[in-house]
Amino acid sequence: MTDIQRCEVRPGLLVEWTLDPAVAGAAADAPEDPRPPAYVQESHIRTARSVREDGLFVPTWLGTAFDLRAAAGLDTLQEALRTWTLRHETLRSGFRWSGDTMRRFTLRAEDVALRRTVVGHFADAEALVACLQDRFDVMADALSWPNFLYTAVVRDDGTSVYMAFDHSNVDAYSIQRIPAEIHALCGPAGEGKGEGESEPTGSYIDFCGVERANADRIDDGHAIVARWREFISRCDGRLPNFPLDLGLEPDGKLPTQKLLHEMLVDAGTAAAFDANCRAHGGSLAGVLAATAVVVHRLGGAPVYRTVVPFHTRVKSRWLDSVGWYVGGAPVEIDVTGADDFRTVLERVRAALRAAVPLARVPVARVLRLLGADFRPTSPDLYSIVSYVDARSIPGSAHWTAQKAYGLVRVSYGDQVCVWLTRLHEGLQLAARHPDTGPAHASMRRYVAQLRSLIAEVAGEGAGVRL
Repeated sequence: MTDIQRCEVRPGLLVEWTLDPAVAGAAADAPEDPRPPAYVQESHIRTARSVREDGLFVPTWLGTAFDLRAAAGLDTLQEALRTWTLRHETLRSGFRWSGDTMRRFTLRAEDVALRRTVVGHFADAEALVACLQDRFDVMADALSWPNFLYTAVVRDDGTSVYMAFDHSNVDAYSIQRIPAEIHALCGPAGEGKGEGESEPTGSYIDFCGVERANADRIDDGHAIVARWREFISRCDGRLPNFPLDLGLEPDGKLPTQKLLHEMLVDAGTAAAFDANCRAHGGSLAGVLAATAVVVHRLGGAPVYRTVVPFHTRVKSRWLDSVGWYVGGAPVEIDVTGADDFRTVLERVRAALRAAVPLARVPVARVLRLLGADFRPTSPDLYSIVSYVDARSIPGSAHWTAQKAYGLVRVSYGDQVCVWLTRLHEGLQLAARHPDTGPAHASMRRYVAQLRSLIAEVAGEGAGVRL
């Protein structure tokens, strides 16, 4: 995971694909789709509208970047992009407002067509990056439709692909699967005769309806709602932020953000850390335990409170589907009296086991039932530390050679979002945080001590003394 500025963009001829203008006309006439938005989609779009009404444009798109084999021409790539788009129903679905209610519409597959535009040649990489970011900001906007854009940069030595989507349509797993899928659709020699064009893929829109129906059965007396109520109460009535000094002014303007991006430890250290954590909850428990210990050492409270993201692809039909399959659950990690790392690990494992069922109920549904006023003023409702082992994702072994990246837009926000990704090369960290002096210092100290503690556990085992 990184941003558009760090994904090795090289100069060349910029080409882009958008939905054909005729598609917009079809969308205007499309009947209402009775399948509702997912709670996370509705929350995301309402947040974007609320922040926009406060006078601030906050881009929040996700994307991917990767090199394509030189043999694949633009016609081949265009057909691959169209086939891939049709495979994932959420990309031809959007929302209209009816008063204060969101109503879905979904185009028929036969109404979808891509239009190719040659933007021009860029001799300067920095100017090209600025152009890509500006185009993605406009075209992958939460409050417009269509809300994605495909681009390619053509050079003599090959072609690089850059794609961006509003977050309402994708999660990290969705975008990490794209490089292998587009390569497969382009075919082994770039003829556009790829494998699996007609393979059925579960529809995220169907999932939205199922998840929402299940969530709506929960009332304010449910045990899950009670657990969230207690958690928020212990967070002083708010959803948790990162428990270190971020230099934020009370009731101040939403700050700009910066991105930290680096390999935390190499493959050998990551493997040893995983092996030493496995019997006590695994690497997710390990990185959360290490975070709890480090933030306490840096002056935080002995109880680390966070919302842990879990994927909600609980059935096999959703595994290959593009969508936002993520739920959050409250987790509290108490390091009080823990003399060794194993003790914290065991506490985290117990907390995660208790938390998993809570992630099946969307946070937005819980907040609505709590009846509290959580009018969003920031694109991130809370701070996260996310861990994903990406080594099993198709094509991940080729990501370095293909210059393949997951892209996150860094713009404005008062939260800290940390993504830890296990790659074949090691454990990579990306963190989006407020662009303030205190936040820079806090995050540098956090990353340095996190790296040190992970290496210590890797070398000495889970029983390492604290």
